Amino acid sequence: MGQRSDVLDLARLSLRSGEGRRIGTAVRVDPLELGGQRYTAEGGEAQVVLDVSRTTAGYALRLRSRIRLEGPCVRCLEPASPVAELDAREVDQPGGDEELRSPYIRGDELDLRAWTRDALIFELPAQIVCREDCLGLCAVCGENLNLAEPGHRHEAAPDPRWAKLSELRFDD
Repeated sequence: MGQRSDVLDLARLSLRSGEGRRIGTAVRVDPLELGGQRYTAEGGEAQVVLDVSRTTAGYALRLRSRIRLEGPCVRCLEPASPVAELDAREVDQPGGDEELRSPYIRGDELDLRAWTRDALIFELPAQIVCREDCLGLCAVCGENLNLAEPGHRHEAAPDPRWAKLSELRFDD
């Protein structure tokens, strides 16, 4: 898997109906912006395995990869490194219904980079965290609660409805 292929020319595979080929290649993975945070693939690319099968009128495709991202935890902002296991399938049957057309194939060119990015986004968790039991940051002082002393707490702010009572002075 030494070379990189962001766009793959399916016609160059010279597959006849019923034939298939497995291709291992590297694909560039652009940084992702999720929830205002930036996440990048380790090394800026991913190793993918692509299975291409020729059908009578088009192609059946399967994309597999394991991608480690690097970016901040949404709870405590410490580094997080989630791993996404991709296993995506596409069918492209020209002349059929719209749902039988792959948005990643134009003519005989497969946009492997776009397909990998979209498959990655679908496999990511709703929140990227450094660990499942991450406690986040203290809402009062901003301290990382994963590193804070047990029982970290602050005095509750006085109820503003009772603020005038603090101005009362009793003279003996």
